[in-house]
Amino acid sequence: LAGTRAGGMAAAGVAAGLGSSDFSDLREIKKQLLSVAERSRERGLQHSGKWASELAFALDPLPLSELPPPPALTEEDARDLDAYTLAKSYFDLKEYERAAYFLRGCKSQKAYFLYMYSRYLSGEKKKDDETVDSLGPLEKGQVKNEALRELRVELSKKHKARELDGFGLYLYGVVLRKLDLVKEAIDVFVEAAHVLPLHWGAWLELCNLITDKEMLKFLSLPDTWMKEFFLAHIYTELQLIEEALQKYQSLIDAGFSKSTYIISQIAVAYHNIRDIDKALSIFNELRKQDPYRIENMDTFSNLLYVRSMKPELSYLAHNLCEIDKYRVETCCVIGNYYSLRSQHEKAALYFQRALKLNPRYLGAWTLMGHEYMEMKNTSAAIQAYRHAIEVNKRDYRAWYGLGQTYEILKMPFYCLYYYRRAHQLRPNDSRMLVALGECYEKLNQLVEAKKCYWRAYAVGDVEKMALVKLAKLHEQLNESEQAAQCYIKYIQDIYSCGEIVEHLEVSTAFRYLAQYYFKCKLWDEASACAQKCCAFNDTREEGKALLRQILQLRNQGETSSTDIAAPFFLPASLSANNTPTRRVSPLNLSSVTP
Repeated sequence: LAGTRAGGMAAAGVAAGLGSSDFSDLREIKKQLLSVAERSRERGLQHSGKWASELAFALDPLPLSELPPPPALTEEDARDLDAYTLAKSYFDLKEYERAAYFLRGCKSQKAYFLYMYSRYLSGEKKKDDETVDSLGPLEKGQVKNEALRELRVELSKKHKARELDGFGLYLYGVVLRKLDLVKEAIDVFVEAAHVLPLHWGAWLELCNLITDKEMLKFLSLPDTWMKEFFLAHIYTELQLIEEALQKYQSLIDAGFSKSTYIISQIAVAYHNIRDIDKALSIFNELRKQDPYRIENMDTFSNLLYVRSMKPELSYLAHNLCEIDKYRVETCCVIGNYYSLRSQHEKAALYFQRALKLNPRYLGAWTLMGHEYMEMKNTSAAIQAYRHAIEVNKRDYRAWYGLGQTYEILKMPFYCLYYYRRAHQLRPNDSRMLVALGECYEKLNQLVEAKKCYWRAYAVGDVEKMALVKLAKLHEQLNESEQAAQCYIKYIQDIYSCGEIVEHLEVSTAFRYLAQYYFKCKLWDEASACAQKCCAFNDTREEGKALLRQILQLRNQGETSSTDIAAPFFLPASLSANNTPTRRVSPLNLSSVTP
């Protein structure tokens, strides 16, 4: 009987929550959000409750007559009410074992969920306390939540009997994920999304388990408006930023323009594609709308760090410290501030503090790895990056960091593996491709290195180094014409974007071209390049010597060669649009796996 009743409840959940995937009735959506926010809070699911409340707040208020009624109580709810009310007060005070003790034997869905969730959180709390006590690099993996196996056995019995509601399925999925039963967990979270589509927690857990777009295609997800939020989120996570931004724009057009959640997600998306100015302006706007917000402020501080905006980063750190100095994000912002001031020991200390507050906080592990790299402590950096990957295998910064660390340790086969993982996650990031190219060069696989450098240039080279490296490779292989072409493209790029760059590589390019044209007997071009060389300290003497030689040869009656057409444009006449920027898939380098 209980099984059939729970099944009926599940069906009712579907009927009430699914609606359709369009946003025509925003009042109905607001009702659903207010209702699920209340139900989440009753079960102690604070983050899901907060997410639904924030989204509801972005929509117009409802008149009294349209407010959703409180959830109807069943006989079982009435019987368990006293125990539930007492246990919930203990739960709110984080006395999880005490809450679970008073909920033993409760039969109602709400009380049963709180009983199981209290036991789960009690195990997590003990695990975290042990982790904090021994936050050495190796111990973390050895600390386990002892309650998980028992919870799995009990929940799987209920699951087989179809007695779990949407929240119960969510908890069962979390337990499976914690036990590394990923495939089973995904199935259960999908089922939870079907039974209770309005619960954001289940969607978010699903996001953390999907590793690529292929995996996403094979999921049968409910056709509900919540799916749009899920897809936008997962696209951001999978670095499919164009698709993510389109989704968020359509959500804003649908009526969620005031949602601080969506605004922050758009800022994070721009941060991920390194559109720093756009991301900074959106974060500044977000701070005006929600000045006491702490979420995502560590991402904001990363942007300020990259731009070396010390006063702004200092203000942000002080501001967050006043709001709540014991939040993970606050510690990360302060860590970034000290890192920008090159006080790396102090920065690492704050990232460690962040990890004591939440050992599963991804950003802090990665940033701590960077600090250890700055302090030349490679073994600690490797441990920190490995922890970051344990938390989230999609964190390309951790894979890239590991590659850099092994490069310092002069282990090119290792760094090749890690850089390739980073490249697979960010196929359009030129930094990964340049790093890969350097690796192949060290391993004397010059064909692959050339591929990587050319691809880095093709996707839009951030650091403007790919062409120089490619040119030097061609030089090495005595392919002088290709080397000259690369140097010409490099000079065009540098002058077209009007950046003041390190003179070293520009002077190298002019020196090579001067010598190349000299060999080709193209005196005009050679002397133009030699004159450019005279503007740089390191090539001045060579430039002058070459000019003297050219003058001498001309006086002897040597004429300029006309049979070699070597294209060259003086920087004054350069156009600004000669770098092809296009999206490409990851390089197929499997044929040369070491």
